[in-house]
Amino acid sequence: DKVIRLTPNTEEEANALKKIYHQLKVDLWQPSSISYVSKGAVTDVRIPQNGSQVLLAFLQEANIQYKVLIEDLQNTLEKASSLRTQRNRRYLSGYNYEVYHSLEEIQNWMRHLNKTHSGLIHMFSIGKSYEGRSLYVLKLGRRSQTYKRAVWIDCGIHAREWIGPAFCQWFVKEALLTYRSDPTMRKMLSHLYFYIMPVFNVDGYHFSWTSDRFWRKTRSRNPRFRCRGVDANRNWKVKWCDEGASMHPCDDTYCGPFPESEPEVKAVATFLRKHRKHIKAYLSFHAYAQMLLYPYSYKYATIPNFSCVESAAYKAVNALRSVYGVQYRYGPASSTLYVSSGSSMDWAYKNGIPYTFAFELRDTGHFGFLLPEVLIKPTCTETMLAVKNITMHLLKKCP
Repeated sequence: DKVIRLTPNTEEEANALKKIYHQLKVDLWQPSSISYVSKGAVTDVRIPQNGSQVLLAFLQEANIQYKVLIEDLQNTLEKASSLRTQRNRRYLSGYNYEVYHSLEEIQNWMRHLNKTHSGLIHMFSIGKSYEGRSLYVLKLGRRSQTYKRAVWIDCGIHAREWIGPAFCQWFVKEALLTYRSDPTMRKMLSHLYFYIMPVFNVDGYHFSWTSDRFWRKTRSRNPRFRCRGVDANRNWKVKWCDEGASMHPCDDTYCGPFPESEPEVKAVATFLRKHRKHIKAYLSFHAYAQMLLYPYSYKYATIPNFSCVESAAYKAVNALRSVYGVQYRYGPASSTLYVSSGSSMDWAYKNGIPYTFAFELRDTGHFGFLLPEVLIKPTCTETMLAVKNITMHLLKKCP
């Protein structure tokens, strides 16, 4: 299999690509749906070995320029997985935050922190996944008798975006490690609670480790169709199944049979509804694109508290860039990325959470979903600054 990047220069080229993508049943890495393929839009596409001859011949004939991002995907995957088996998963001193971890390892890590850091961490379950796995959340912060506002953070809503869960774990590690020495972190944990869900789509994440590294959706079954899974970021009750979502169960952006059909989405939505009075920020971590997005995603319109949110995003992106010079684009999701309905970010905003953001972490396509483990540390280090920035912005009340 190969991953190639191309940009249609005309609408005719875009339509021709849509047609052949459909015929070849390609796996689109960027954008997430064939419907987004348009003139001037970059598309990254994984083509199966048996389809690559056909597609490459078609591109040459149509004179569409392309660039090979990953020459031999199987080889890249095998290298990564042999690295994983070669090394002992744990450092002598405990948990290694600079590698990717399986669901079982992440859940054991959560249980361990719950036991060893009971002063700052409380682990609880908000429900069960389609396949019956517990949906665990960590509540992080100094216990307080007085009312405290809270921030919700989730990672891994899309299974193949492994850098997401890696960041959620990194965030918790940094909080516990620097709480005493870093005044900013101390302020954050004293004044706020953080609800952190390291793996939102537990079934899909597990499946991406055991069966299909590029699985995106949940693993629910629809009795009328052979295809499994729903896009958990198109399943929310906000302009559900409109533009940028698909009604077909075999598509990567399938919105599901009805809003909150996925037990994972329903569990998080129920929790957020119940605590909406004190949750002031919602952050969701995705990959890949290097963007910091805020509402709206489902329409081109300006949110009422635009100036607050925009200045928070601007400062966060500058803070992120200050570490390694990595550039992030920021703006409303609809105009910065693409229009998509039924997303968690829009839903959270519509349900009264004033600061809602979606991060698209590294990179911009060189490695795509296969971000090497050596890049976990730099990615998380810079993202940490952005998140601290947004959090402090929240505490200052909007400037």
